[in-house]
Amino acid sequence: MLDAAESVAFLPSEDLERSNRFFGDILGLPLVSRSAFASVFRCGLTTLRVTKVDGFRPQPFTVFGWIVADLRSELPQLQERGIDLLRYDGLKQDDQHVWTTPSGDIVAWFRDPDENVLSLTEFARN
Repeated sequence: MLDAAESVAFLPSEDLERSNRFFGDILGLPLVSRSAFASVFRCGLTTLRVTKVDGFRPQPFTVFGWIVADLRSELPQLQERGIDLLRYDGLKQDDQHVWTTPSGDIVAWFRDPDENVLSLTEFARN
């Protein structure tokens, strides 16, 4: 039923101006629409709605991510734009803060200005 429907992802933000700069200027996502309540970005085939909230408490886990073809080529671009990659205690991450899953996928994490955890994943080629 919904397998062919377009998806919409939602991220909370206490400061839409700050989020607009991050998602639009830093990450380069096209802004589709903007109101006092939300900013909507295009993210591949997904619509990303960054919604204004008050009293937000970020979660410690990944809330949104991208599948990329070459994760290691994406990392320098993010870092050049001022994005710090996360390191997690207990995960064996390499010197680029990349974790390799048991199946060979690789993952890196970073935060948006509201402390939402975002990720990049490159699936292993089998």
